[in-house]
Amino acid sequence: MSFINLREKIVQVKIVYYGPGRGGKTTNLEYINRRFNKQIQSEMVSLKTHGDRTLFFDFLPFDMGKIKGYELKIQLYTVPGQVKYNATRKLVLKGVDGLVFVADAQKAMREKNIRSLNQLHENLKAYKESIFRIPLVMQYNKVDLRNQGIPILPPSVLEKDLNSKLKVPSFEGSALTGYNVPETLKKIISSTVVSIQKKLL
Repeated sequence: MSFINLREKIVQVKIVYYGPGRGGKTTNLEYINRRFNKQIQSEMVSLKTHGDRTLFFDFLPFDMGKIKGYELKIQLYTVPGQVKYNATRKLVLKGVDGLVFVADAQKAMREKNIRSLNQLHENLKAYKESIFRIPLVMQYNKVDLRNQGIPILPPSVLEKDLNSKLKVPSFEGSALTGYNVPETLKKIISSTVVSIQKKLL
């Protein structure tokens, strides 16, 4: 649940980018950091975890206005991707308000995507959260690799593998070029804000 500062009337919203290792979570945040640097209120912080890293920064969104008189402050996080860092991933999910699942669209990554999504499901359960209730957006990243002749899964297969039960918004994307990175971000912010508004009623 989002952190609410009653005295300063600020709602702090936590959005986590989750997915398999090297799938493009960090690249998403780096692109957002460059593209929206005027809205970003802090440095991007990187926490080293023996060869992998967790990244986060405060993100002040544009044109979000207020919710019931409260200012909105968005915090974006990524989690380390490798399986051995599951404890860190679980910790980063504590208090999450919205999720972007960054799947790697390469054919070779099909199993890893499914495993990572199942693990997200399990990790949320530890906090009595449900993957079916929390705001979630899918991003099928690295579609630009098509141009290099690398086999990419078609959106229909990715949807069947990852989104047939969840039925959440999804975007093909390229974190490297920025293709659909802002769209993914705007969608998860708006879905999360709607969800928080209901809780504040």
